[in-house]
Amino acid sequence: MAVRTSEATWLGNLKEGKGTMRIGKGAYDGPFTYASRFETGEGTNPEELIGAAHAGCYSMFLSAVLTAAGFPPARVRTTATVHLTAGPTISLIELNCEAEVPGVSEALFIEKSEAAKAGCPVSKALAAVEIKLTAKLVA
Repeated sequence: MAVRTSEATWLGNLKEGKGTMRIGKGAYDGPFTYASRFETGEGTNPEELIGAAHAGCYSMFLSAVLTAAGFPPARVRTTATVHLTAGPTISLIELNCEAEVPGVSEALFIEKSEAAKAGCPVSKALAAVEIKLTAKLVA
């Protein structure tokens, strides 16, 4: 299986400092600051990147689970809202999924959606955090 590496550099103190994060082979290389993480400044933050990774992993895993059940999806779209609370602590991740899956029943779709939430590697890695799922079939 694959091994992936990303990196970050932080320069200076917490509030006035700045950093850069680079994903893998450069698919993303950008800034982050105190303001982009805890306020509304330019740049990204670790929580957005965790959310993107979780949404991507969940979407792929749900597609695999549905395909294995005989219902390959036409489209799976997932958003992940990552809540950073006092501490600071990531206290909650809300996955919201809309999927177009020809022929699948609502009951089977919900069953497979919950199985994908439990089985996706990023969900497993984030098991210490509460993860809520809302999954909906769309045409």
